[in-house]
Amino acid sequence: MKLMLHVAPGIVRRPIVSSVILETKALINIERAKVDAVSGEIVVDVEPERCSEVKAAFEARGVRVVLLENPIIKDDEECVHCGACISICPTGTFHFKGTEVVADAGKCVQCGTCVTACPQRALRLILK
Repeated sequence: MKLMLHVAPGIVRRPIVSSVILETKALINIERAKVDAVSGEIVVDVEPERCSEVKAAFEARGVRVVLLENPIIKDDEECVHCGACISICPTGTFHFKGTEVVADAGKCVQCGTCVTACPQRALRLILK
């Protein structure tokens, strides 16, 4: 299960991910991170059965957590199934099923590369 972590300025320099791993003993994989001196946005993958516990541990440390159940939306009315998203996606979220492009949302790390590449503007990220 994927979680989007929004780390606020006052806590970005703390070892938050490490402390949550030590506390919960959960396996947490960092799939994408953009962290600077004042804030951070991190997408992590967590074992589904540990997701609630891990989410609560991050929130207890002041991190805003968003569950990414469906991180990418494809507008089937706009999509022409050209495959531009397939060729550009770094995680293999998109693939052809017959002649149609389909998404495996569980692979999406919300990098936004596909949104930029789509000539039809048929893709958008879920931002909360």
